[in-house]
Amino acid sequence: MRLWSARLAGTAGSQMLMVALAWQMYDLTSSALDLGLVGLYQFAPALALALPAGHLADRISRMRIICASLAVQAVAAALLLGATVSGTASAGLLLGISALLGAARAFQMPAQQALLPLLVPAQMLPRAMAFGSAGMQSAVIGGPALGGALYVWGPAAVQTLCVLLFVLASLLALTLRFRQPIAPRETVSLATLLAGIRFIGSRRALLGAISLDLFAVLLGGATALLPMFARDILHVGPQGLGVLRAAPAIGALAMSVLLSRWPIERRVGIKLFVAIGVYGLATVLFGLSTNFLLSVFALAMCGAADMVNVVIRQSLVLLETPDSMRGRVSAVTSIFIGASNQLGEFESGLTAHWWGPVASVLVGGLGTLAVAISWSRLFPELTRRDRLGTG
Repeated sequence: MRLWSARLAGTAGSQMLMVALAWQMYDLTSSALDLGLVGLYQFAPALALALPAGHLADRISRMRIICASLAVQAVAAALLLGATVSGTASAGLLLGISALLGAARAFQMPAQQALLPLLVPAQMLPRAMAFGSAGMQSAVIGGPALGGALYVWGPAAVQTLCVLLFVLASLLALTLRFRQPIAPRETVSLATLLAGIRFIGSRRALLGAISLDLFAVLLGGATALLPMFARDILHVGPQGLGVLRAAPAIGALAMSVLLSRWPIERRVGIKLFVAIGVYGLATVLFGLSTNFLLSVFALAMCGAADMVNVVIRQSLVLLETPDSMRGRVSAVTSIFIGASNQLGEFESGLTAHWWGPVASVLVGGLGTLAVAISWSRLFPELTRRDRLGTG
């Protein structure tokens, strides 16, 4: 419960900070490319640090890594708050803060993902992941909505609450008590750092699931462009932006509640590909919409479909990975997740800079559908996969 509460506070702080940061950047520059650069600057340090972070998560207390990562995010939010209050905020500073956040999350994600199997029996893991995701999605819903509402009083109001939430999350994580198996001593080398990549590469179903998520969300993500849609297409302002940012989480929350009650047990491969297909179609619908409520519905459908993808993918990874490897394997998956999210934001910003936001989202959604069809043929092992725990 304490891990759940820490993740809840940290996720809410992160979501609120990203709403404020994105809107502040668009206010400063009115540039789609700069919105995309926010994602790229988060991804670059995450990519550089992910493998060492995974190795560290297999060698020292994962709880301490999580605490330190949350504390660094509190410092980042405090720096942004100071710049906002003093009137020195600039596009360069916002990008620097984005890079610091990316570096902190590079260490947090592998440790956090590898910690859950130490707290939950293997047979309960998919249900526990769905339950945990319900709480996280509540934060993802409430965070952007609250951030958008608080932005009426300026970005400093949002950033102050973010600092408090990150500090609370770090303190809660400090209270965790669990037994982490002692890892055998290994000399740090290129081979040990790359062990997670070799492990995933040797299991075709895992490789297919992780790479499917990478390319589908990389192409289909429209999160970076939401300030443009909110201000220029839907005309709903920062409060509407908060609702749009929360909409995928509303769908994900509803789906996670359903999966907690009725977990996915059979035909997991087919269900994964169906979920990715729905994600692509919902992205196309969002790109075509000029109605605020229809746009919220489309984004909610994206979130619901992505939740099915997340539960299946993460359950496959955690159930098939020995604990001594979970940090490094989770680091590899975090690279893929970061690429699909932060690098996807850069891709969206760049294509919107070239073609406009609507064309960017439409091409991305159609690309996601093409990826789902292609991967079902490239990875027949994943298509035929029946259960999560056994091949």
